[in-house]
Amino acid sequence: MNEQWHERIAVVGAGVMGSGIATLAIGHGVSVVLVDVDEVALETGRRRIAQQSRHAQLMGALPEGTTPGSLVTTTDLSGVDGASAVIEAVTESPEVKAAVLGEVSGVVGPGVPLVSNTSGIPIGELAGSVPVPRDLVGTHFMNPSYLITMVEVSRGPKTSDVTVDALLDLLATLRRRAVIVRDAPGFVTSRLLHPMINKAANLVGEGIAAAEEVDQLMQGCLGHRTGPLRTGDLIGLDNLVDSLLALHERTGDEACRPCDLLLAKVRDGELGRKTGRGFYRYEEAMF
Repeated sequence: MNEQWHERIAVVGAGVMGSGIATLAIGHGVSVVLVDVDEVALETGRRRIAQQSRHAQLMGALPEGTTPGSLVTTTDLSGVDGASAVIEAVTESPEVKAAVLGEVSGVVGPGVPLVSNTSGIPIGELAGSVPVPRDLVGTHFMNPSYLITMVEVSRGPKTSDVTVDALLDLLATLRRRAVIVRDAPGFVTSRLLHPMINKAANLVGEGIAAAEEVDQLMQGCLGHRTGPLRTGDLIGLDNLVDSLLALHERTGDEACRPCDLLLAKVRDGELGRKTGRGFYRYEEAMF
């Protein structure tokens, strides 16, 4: 492990992605301070991290012989002070992310990498929220991040080489493979995947096929590993809708306008794996 990451990192946002990233870091020997404004969210995050750590061990996803990093949780944003890097993993809203990044940058000061985990909000768009744009860089960890080894990295127009190198070093410590892409709405993965899930949901909504049948065909005929609708459940249908809306607003692509069935499921609280029901039912919400 690089000496830089013997110290702790901070993860802001204790939701599905924040807790997954914290699980990944802790399992690779990196200590984490997890910050969220909601104590209930922190409690849920602590349970998720414990559960996911056991799952990661069972799946052989953690390095043997590595002492796990420590976990500290707090509702006080000043807890990020002293972190070697800060990973922002709050809701996929440009306004919320910009506000959080602005606050964080005022705590840590210049030179500390600010990493926005986003599925498609351009880093150049968020750069105006921080006083030192060269410190800001984007990642798109996949869910569950402790199992999926590839990470999409987006470099903003003002991101410095030093910041990119620091992020790549951290990702190497976490045994993740990074692919750097151009900073643009949706980057690569969301620009391809999210409209496909939207179209699959629309097929179900039109009564052409059931969710299970759509996923079976995509798996068996086209080699999609889990099927688009089960993938949507794992992402979180609310997160998926937010991402589609952001893509539609920025690109004008009608394939990104959320279909009626997706909107109805979000309105009814059927958000996928995390709520126990989405396109499928789940006995236990693991992630």
